[in-house]
Amino acid sequence: MVLNFWRKQQDEEELVEDGGLEECSSSSSSTSAAAATSSTMNGTIPTKLVDPVDDPLPGVGTYEDFNTIDWVREKSKDRDRHREITNKSRHSTMALLLSISDAFSGWLLMLLVGLKTGAIAGGIDIAAHWLTDMKEGVCLNGFWFNHEHCCWTSNETTFQERDRCPQWKSWAELVAGSSSGPFPYFINYMMYMFWALLFSFLAVSLVRAFAPYACGSGIPEIKTILSGFIIRGYLGKWTLIIKTITLVLAVSSGLSLGKEGPLVHVACCCANILCHLFPKYRKNEAKRREVLSAAAAVGVSVAFGAPIGGVLFSLEEVSYYFPLKTLWRSFFAALVAAFTLRSINPFGNSRLVLFYVEFHAPWHLVELAPFILLGIFGGLWGALFIKANIAWCKRRKSTRLGHYPVIEVLVVTAITGLLAFPNSYTRMSGAELISELFNDCSLLDSSQLCGYKSPTNTSGSVGNSLGDRAAGQGLYTALWQLALALLFKMLITVITFGMKVPSGLFIPSMAVGAIAGRLLGVGMEQLAYYNHDWFNGWCSPGADCITPGLYAMVGAAACLGGVTRMTVSLVVIMFELTGGLEYIVPLMAATMTSKWVADAFGKEGIYEAHIRLNGYPFLEPKEEFDHSSLAVDVMRPRRSDPALAVLTQESMTVEEVETLVESTHYSGFPVVVSQESQRLVGFVLRRDLLISIDNARKRQEGVVGASHVLFTDHTPAAVAPEAPPPLRLRGILDLSPFTVTDHTPMDITVDIFRKLGLRQCLVTHNGRLLGIITKKDILKHMAQMSNRDPESILFN
Repeated sequence: MVLNFWRKQQDEEELVEDGGLEECSSSSSSTSAAAATSSTMNGTIPTKLVDPVDDPLPGVGTYEDFNTIDWVREKSKDRDRHREITNKSRHSTMALLLSISDAFSGWLLMLLVGLKTGAIAGGIDIAAHWLTDMKEGVCLNGFWFNHEHCCWTSNETTFQERDRCPQWKSWAELVAGSSSGPFPYFINYMMYMFWALLFSFLAVSLVRAFAPYACGSGIPEIKTILSGFIIRGYLGKWTLIIKTITLVLAVSSGLSLGKEGPLVHVACCCANILCHLFPKYRKNEAKRREVLSAAAAVGVSVAFGAPIGGVLFSLEEVSYYFPLKTLWRSFFAALVAAFTLRSINPFGNSRLVLFYVEFHAPWHLVELAPFILLGIFGGLWGALFIKANIAWCKRRKSTRLGHYPVIEVLVVTAITGLLAFPNSYTRMSGAELISELFNDCSLLDSSQLCGYKSPTNTSGSVGNSLGDRAAGQGLYTALWQLALALLFKMLITVITFGMKVPSGLFIPSMAVGAIAGRLLGVGMEQLAYYNHDWFNGWCSPGADCITPGLYAMVGAAACLGGVTRMTVSLVVIMFELTGGLEYIVPLMAATMTSKWVADAFGKEGIYEAHIRLNGYPFLEPKEEFDHSSLAVDVMRPRRSDPALAVLTQESMTVEEVETLVESTHYSGFPVVVSQESQRLVGFVLRRDLLISIDNARKRQEGVVGASHVLFTDHTPAAVAPEAPPPLRLRGILDLSPFTVTDHTPMDITVDIFRKLGLRQCLVTHNGRLLGIITKKDILKHMAQMSNRDPESILFN
């Protein structure tokens, strides 16, 4: 009963709060005002459909769930609003101050988004680190300290065992009093499994009970929303709260997922909620999406500590409409968020970046060959992962597996924990693993990956680094463990991504590439050590020639690029992430190679593939339309279909209009002069039509089923004087709908839809209405041309 009440409360609040994905404008103020004035001059009672800016009719101009907004209409409304504010500001000081406040509101909103997202991201980082360490032990000084913080103040730590201190006790030490032996190992194993299962169970239960939209990465849906789609509740406050909590739990459970992708969703939730403080963004869908584009940049900024890369990520990967003004505001918001996160200092090292590296040796031209080889591996892995993950997700949707999300998450967590614990490289968190793989071995490094034989000559060393050395037994053991970890990560990530818990893909993909890169880097290092003559003299004995950590960094970028098909933003994120400015050329070479190889197997990245899997109406800007079809081939109605459902401008009654609307499911109707002429007058939305008729019945006297519905300024002569008063709806009529002729090539039509953000376009021949093309029609046609199921496009 409490659960039902909570769900009901959530739905009611999201209808109000998340109206940002639903609330929108009506037609322009001049059209509405003219209609109202004309009605009064003709001696009839207006229907109260006046200027929606001054006196909005509740519901008119809004969109239904899972529908697409009209970008042209939204931009037109914002221009009218801005023009009105500018005109008023010339007449009074108060209006001038309001105009200045309106102009400054965008920057203030960006400041708030950056502050709020940075604070939430800092809390997520701290909580995730603490819960991850809780699987291994507890701090006696305070259970709220993670392992690293617990040992900070200890005076009994040694350099060889810097993670050991008396204040931190493993579960075996607390229960059995010892940390070595079969029984303590079993206790640690069981406690690791217990906490992992508990965290994952809490995560999937909270998502399923209170916020189903909190699962997954969120980036495919964010891309679709930014293209103009409505998903009510996806960016609401309940989604934000549950996603924040469950993201910490999911990451701490040890599943092969990351928190970086979901942080983009968290940032967009923050932006959407804060938009309600500013009417300019609350009442306009297009303006709101500019803020959400900036929020996507903020999400990457706090995820990686890469503000510039975040801006480029929003521009390259997620945004559909990205004007120059949004670029500036994205940069400002990402800066504020990064500064906020730096002030919180969640990593405790006074650094903003997630993986700070400091390589001492330069790279050489000969190394471009292995870097390109890593790019080929990343492209192959990306293409394989996308196909395997989509196949698994289809199986989840089409079989009974999808009916039991809690059991699926628990089973995958159990498998992950059982296989991950014995291997130290899979037991640690993804971020910790990548940091270990990026590490450059120094003189005093005690990592197993630095298990080389003792150097006989250190004359070639630079600073704290060493020259190339022969691999020791410790390094060989680490390489075997890494090879097993690579296979494990590749397989388990396929079935983990897409489960009903928050799951990012950045860290798992980077981990796969970093492992492969480190293995190749160590191989190149040993090759250079034993065969100096092969490298044309630039690698002299005792010199630091090959840096395995650099190969791990390049491999991470290659695999992430193969999965997401990012290029420019990925390279910038990687050099901001690691501080390795000198290594941009290897990163660029590997990233471009990865994209080319992956594109050879399919043009879609993982996010576009999930958009298509879910049936969202998303016109991919990167996809080319290379078919020779015409508008008449795609429009509806087809030759075998019934005639197009239209409204006439003055000859239909309220009852006839309601009957037409109830017998169809279309989101809008063309308005023509008459059924005989089919000359186009305008276009009216179904939602606006129903709300206006219902409102007129309540507020306008004499409106009955026999009343004429007029989309004109004048009363037709055919209406008898004793007839009931007509209903004037010219105020909700779009008098300038976009039209193309029946012989317009479809490649041009597709470009019009993409660049103007249209939801529908009317097809005419010599001024007569022939049919209509919607975004869904185009997507179905493109799917058919690509030998895909056109019915996979589910939404409008």
